Amino acid sequence: MRASMISAALVAAFVGYGSTIALVLAAAQAVGASAAQTASWVLAVCVAKALGTMALSTWSRTPMILAWSTPGAALIAATSGIAMDEAAGAFILAGGLIALTGLIRPLGRLIGLIPDGIAAGMLAGVLLPFVLRLAPAAASDPATVVPMALAFLLLRPVNPSYAVLAGLGVAIALAFATGAAGPVGGAFAVPQPVFIRPAFEPAVLIGLGLPLYLVTMASQNLPGFATLRAAGYSPPVGPALTATGAISALAGLACGHTVNMAAITAAICLGDDVHPDRTRRWQVGLAYGVVWIALGLSGPMVIALLAALPPGLVAAIVGIALLGPVTGALGTALARPEARFAAVVTLAVTASGLVAFGIGAAFWGLVAGLATLALETRGPVVRLASGARLRRAFLLSRRR
Repeated sequence: MRASMISAALVAAFVGYGSTIALVLAAAQAVGASAAQTASWVLAVCVAKALGTMALSTWSRTPMILAWSTPGAALIAATSGIAMDEAAGAFILAGGLIALTGLIRPLGRLIGLIPDGIAAGMLAGVLLPFVLRLAPAAASDPATVVPMALAFLLLRPVNPSYAVLAGLGVAIALAFATGAAGPVGGAFAVPQPVFIRPAFEPAVLIGLGLPLYLVTMASQNLPGFATLRAAGYSPPVGPALTATGAISALAGLACGHTVNMAAITAAICLGDDVHPDRTRRWQVGLAYGVVWIALGLSGPMVIALLAALPPGLVAAIVGIALLGPVTGALGTALARPEARFAAVVTLAVTASGLVAFGIGAAFWGLVAGLATLALETRGPVVRLASGARLRRAFLLSRRR
């Protein structure tokens, strides 16, 4: 294997892991995961994306790079009052729906009818509360948060992917240098999978499982397939969704949330510098998988390191990491004037944290946005739906 493939796999994995691991840990904390369950969560999603990437890349001879669902982790982190076994049930439902989307064409068409602006408004509403914690964190701890933000802002115009990693490195270094960080304990433990008996609570399935499926499809899988097509590949959409959905459901039994097609990290693995022969570029998926297994095994060390940081600093790290995704979501949500108001309604309800009948705000934001759009247009919402990309993707996958 070429050294360039190993290098690309290392960079892609470290960017994906370092920029969002704090968010995954916040999600685990939100659902009351124990220390062992949190380590199992990280191990499960790392191994799931590793094995999925290796298997799909080998089978399709296409660099099918997988990632964990970053907006999904944000959605989970924004919840409250949900137990780990209930969350596992929601993870399994989301994974099952993704797998069914790859198998059942009408289901894919149904998801494609949701306007992009509404889906993006829901995503922005999920992410925005985390970004809004950045400024208060800077005010309460300027010695570490402000230098972290400056490092991020200075590097972002040059390389947005490395900007988050640079900010994270500066924050950790300053926290330990100034004595703000606590002792690091249990860093050398070996992670063990913790299997959980899922609880399928209807309110949690509707309030968390269904939105988790929707944000993963709209904000992760679609851009992931688009990235592959832009690089000149024809990804097997249906089989890829079926495989990633099934893997996600299995990871849910070990406390892990959904995995999906990668976009930003995939782009790192698709260039000519990885391998001049694009027909052999799929082998980068093998190196990528090995790196992610190693990262999964190092989970307890990373968890212990981040646990030693002040909570405000961790919140600031999450906020920095989500500035890019929330910017993209807001741009999509406000792109179409005729659907802009409905998208803002979706965002407002989702970001409010509303819980009604035991169902979380993401679901109600989607309902409010679709209802508003229907009233605004005085006709079927479908006319404003720009989900044709998803429908075309499924039609293309059926022809191959």
